[in-house]
Amino acid sequence: MASVAQWVQGARPRTLVNSVAPVLVGTGGAIGTGALQPGYALLALVVAVTLQIGVNYANDYSDGKRGTDDNRVGPLRLVGSGVAAPEAVRTMALAWLAAGMLAGVLLVSLTRHWWLLAVGAVCLLGAWFYTGGKHPYAYLGLGEVAVFVFFGPVAVLGTAYVQSGPPSALIIVAAIGVGMLSASVLVTNNLRDIGSDAVVGKRTLAVLLGDTHTRWLYAALISIPFLLSLLAGLRSLPMLLGLLAAPLAISPIRRVLGGVEGRELVAVLGDTARIMLVWSLGTAVGLALAMLS
Repeated sequence: MASVAQWVQGARPRTLVNSVAPVLVGTGGAIGTGALQPGYALLALVVAVTLQIGVNYANDYSDGKRGTDDNRVGPLRLVGSGVAAPEAVRTMALAWLAAGMLAGVLLVSLTRHWWLLAVGAVCLLGAWFYTGGKHPYAYLGLGEVAVFVFFGPVAVLGTAYVQSGPPSALIIVAAIGVGMLSASVLVTNNLRDIGSDAVVGKRTLAVLLGDTHTRWLYAALISIPFLLSLLAGLRSLPMLLGLLAAPLAISPIRRVLGGVEGRELVAVLGDTARIMLVWSLGTAVGLALAMLS
């Protein structure tokens, strides 16, 4: 039976910046319009975090059942390592996904934006069938696309919309940047696992692109958000605050393009998450100041 510490590891807490960052940016946009709703922002955060934890457990369950996680480098896999029964991990996944669904329904009922229920349903389906079902789309090279969409435009614009209505062009640009940085975290993970994924037939985008092209994809996904900050800064100077994260990006890009592998990519994963958090914080403040000015 898995210990509490192992269950916490299985939730992959280091990846939760992926769900925190878009809520920060969306809320920064809401502050800029003078329409901040702290309760709605908190509920949006609960939805994002609980759904991501549910996805992490669901991936552990589905990959573990397929044997994909039997020989992995990186965070503990509950099913793959044998410390937890698959059924227990599946139950945990469903419980967290249900918690996210309930928080989402509450948020929709308070804001009365009922059409968002359809968005929530798509998010739940996307969460489960990422690695679940007979034809998981993460095994077809679509994982990064889904992460970009759900942790970028959907999460950022959804957070902004429930607080302040239709988003501005600056918020849309910021949402694209968040999505790219979030996708870069997954690219790092899949780059590390190219060998083991290829052996078990998990055709991630990294497997399809190959090692070299995946490394350049990582560099592009990290770099483009800074270009977006520069372009947004031409319209509103405070948007340049996202560039505060630029120095943090130099080392991981060099290491990835330099060919680091295995456990060294685990460290890059942490660095990438920090880049996303700092860029998102700077961009959130920039949105607040840009739209107030």
